[in-house]
Amino acid sequence: MKVYLCYGKIHKKNETIFIFAIHLKTIIMKKIMIAFGIMLATTLTINAQDIANNAIGLRFGGGNGLGGEISYQKALGSNNRLEIDLGLANEFANFKATGLYQWVWNLEDRFNWYAGFGGGLVSAGDTGIYAAGVIGIEYNFNVPVLISIDYRPEVGIAGGLNGLESDVALSVRYQF
Repeated sequence: MKVYLCYGKIHKKNETIFIFAIHLKTIIMKKIMIAFGIMLATTLTINAQDIANNAIGLRFGGGNGLGGEISYQKALGSNNRLEIDLGLANEFANFKATGLYQWVWNLEDRFNWYAGFGGGLVSAGDTGIYAAGVIGIEYNFNVPVLISIDYRPEVGIAGGLNGLESDVALSVRYQF
């Protein structure tokens, strides 16, 4: 079978154009797969160099926390970010919401440490307002996964919260 492409027109000899179309789709599919692979490799490399624009995951804590929390981080600059955490307990009757402003510094290679401050609301029988600080260390993997451990002291300001409470947590987040 001989199929020719000349000046945008297809000429055939004793066969259908169908085979030529399949061959053309195969070439296009290979180019798409190569482009997708390059974009994926670039994304993984970029995430390994800086703090991510966005990260979402889980924060597993103790202390006066409600156990697990959904955690979201949004970069505000090259070395600072906003973290928002939401924990639910007792069949979603109680919640704990925290917002923190953080500064991030590079320690070595893929290790960073961070510190910040913020506050939040908690409803565990009685709604309360608290101020919080945070200090922690994180490791940025080659894949878009971030793991961290942090210490968060919290001071009750209003409501049913009294005095100083502490919360130590391990977090796992997906970066995008």
